[in-house]
Amino acid sequence: MIGMSFISFLILLIISIIVSLIVFFVTGKEFRIEGCFCRGLIPLIIVGWIGGWLGSPVFGYWVESIKYENVYIIPAIIGSIAAICLYRTEKKFKEQVCAKRLEQ
Repeated sequence: MIGMSFISFLILLIISIIVSLIVFFVTGKEFRIEGCFCRGLIPLIIVGWIGGWLGSPVFGYWVESIKYENVYIIPAIIGSIAAICLYRTEKKFKEQVCAKRLEQ
């Protein structure tokens, strides 16, 4: 997975962009920063790509028929979703902690 081809990189990037766009538009305004499209979406794409890259080693190498080189598509999608959900949860937690500190 470390030395991947450009096509493998693009496959993970496309998976990440699709999952990130779904999460970005489904969550609504709560995740957008001052209405800026790039500040909220670009970090999701980066985190989603890393999650997709780690998806196969973490979740396993299954569904042999749907893969390209070392990129197993289903585990990559699951990894991308998991990483984005963890990122969102961590970001919301930080916002809540900061809001409580400002109230005190």
